[in-house]
Amino acid sequence: MKKLTKRGNMNERIDVALRKFRSRMTSYPPGMCPLALYRSLLHISMNQSCGKCVPCRDGLAEVDYYLKSILNGDATKETLKLMEEKCRMIARTADCAVGVVGANLILDSLSEFADEYESHIEHGRCAENVVQTVPCITLCPAHVDVPGYIAMIKEENYEGAVKVIRDRNPFPTACAMICEHPCERKCRRALVDAPLNIRGLKKYAVDQSHADTVETPKANVKTGKKVAIVGGGPAGMTAAYFLTLMGHEAEIFEEHEKLGGMLRYGIPEYRLPKERLDEDIKAILSAGDIKVNYRTKVGRDITFKELKEKYDAVFLGLGAQLGNRMPMDNADAKNVIPAADFLQLVANGKAPDLTGKKVVLIGGGNVAMDAARTAVRLNAETIHVFTRKRDDYTALPEEIRSATQEGVKFRTLLSFLHIETDKETNEVVSVWLQPEIVAEYDEYGMMTTEHSSNYPYRFKCDYLILGVGQRSDVEDFEKEGVPVNRGRIIADETCMVSEMDGVFSGGDCVTGPSTAINAIAAGQVAAANIDEYLGYHHKIQGKPLIPPAYPNPCIPTGRAEIEEKDPAERMNNFDFVEMSMTCEEAARESGRCLRCDHYGCGTMEGGRGE
Repeated sequence: MKKLTKRGNMNERIDVALRKFRSRMTSYPPGMCPLALYRSLLHISMNQSCGKCVPCRDGLAEVDYYLKSILNGDATKETLKLMEEKCRMIARTADCAVGVVGANLILDSLSEFADEYESHIEHGRCAENVVQTVPCITLCPAHVDVPGYIAMIKEENYEGAVKVIRDRNPFPTACAMICEHPCERKCRRALVDAPLNIRGLKKYAVDQSHADTVETPKANVKTGKKVAIVGGGPAGMTAAYFLTLMGHEAEIFEEHEKLGGMLRYGIPEYRLPKERLDEDIKAILSAGDIKVNYRTKVGRDITFKELKEKYDAVFLGLGAQLGNRMPMDNADAKNVIPAADFLQLVANGKAPDLTGKKVVLIGGGNVAMDAARTAVRLNAETIHVFTRKRDDYTALPEEIRSATQEGVKFRTLLSFLHIETDKETNEVVSVWLQPEIVAEYDEYGMMTTEHSSNYPYRFKCDYLILGVGQRSDVEDFEKEGVPVNRGRIIADETCMVSEMDGVFSGGDCVTGPSTAINAIAAGQVAAANIDEYLGYHHKIQGKPLIPPAYPNPCIPTGRAEIEEKDPAERMNNFDFVEMSMTCEEAARESGRCLRCDHYGCGTMEGGRGE
């Protein structure tokens, strides 16, 4: 009789190994050779083969041999043809998913990276500009020197840290509070334990040394050139900051009473206290020759034509502050409001009284989460968030977690059919929802859904918030010849507007609703290219010397998280919810940095975006 053995302990050990391997996969640096990446993924399939069927057992090994010869520069176009034929045969004849998935993986690479295969076969190397870069710097849209300011924090030079951040991003405080921290996504510290808490360290730096107390770089000699900037949001203010440091005069035309754009009128107070935002704005306005025209709307108080005639260049940083409504009956009924409009009402001191009301919110993005958590603070009785697909929840996981802690309820796989209103008052009384079931993934890897056989049902509500996107107010500009496509201004990667000499645009009015750091990056790029357009090539001096790098012992250490106040305490007011790191946490967290700007990555220039 065969003796039975307990395998639980072995399986647990394998699971631990796989979790460590997963962190290796997520920390692949930007700019690495895609063929090397696909070969490592192929090895995962090969390691899972049970060896029972020949196509999987022997076929994947032959594909790996072909791929290795391509990477070594020993292959020909015939090799490529043989590898493709082999993969198609394996995908067609393998007994299980291991062989099919492995073969299809390489077939996908042949179509996605045809130029890479061609370069390796013809030149024996990667295509031009494919080089490993510093992950955190590369993935920051503004290319802020992340290891540099973390090194400053480690040295307890917080003023220096703010100066390093401001070298690329004039909103160190705002980004410390609300940035989506894409810089952490490929942090190579994940090879050891977990990514650095980069946003948390930035927040610690601006808490210790407020932005309006840190001197800005000295502006260059005045050029006499004047640039009009439409919109005082993150894109427009960033462009103004860098242009004035270059020596140009920047004049901002802002529709509202205060500067900041969606940072002021779209981000709730509990996430970004406006007195902290004002610290960044004060520092920007102190940098040089910046003039601001408040309550001035282009198209109403001054024409776009006048701007082009009066100024040497124009930058359009309009943002996307108009909330979308859904194309259905009763979308304009009472108590139905887009999420962006709802947040602006609250920011302007005109918050609706939601006491005792049942609130429904459609949408799962960050703006939707801001609206849901704001409704909690306005004393709503219940808040239900509905989405059609699970991957419609695009908000940061920590935002969804915080909303859940505050009592927001989430449901997915429900499509929004129509709005029911009271015939006498025209107020919303319910929404009709259709249950969905999951279906195939589309070409972008996103889940699709289809109607379930379950019947639609009625869900009562007193207030309906539509978190279904925002749009820009471009109508007046379109009338004056600014090229617009589906509500967005058409501009190239240099931020120059198509077929309009001296006109530049960037941020949400070009890309559609995005993040603050993306708008800041657009303002930075626009300023550099406006400077070139005006006939200059200015360099801005003022970044401090970065402390030297020392090898890191790579001792596994827990990641310091930003804690929030207790839900029962924070959900009843708009006070700032995040707690500060302690000095010990900041010291330990900054000490975890591997200084990839000196160790472990390819080039500094590519990583710094210079």
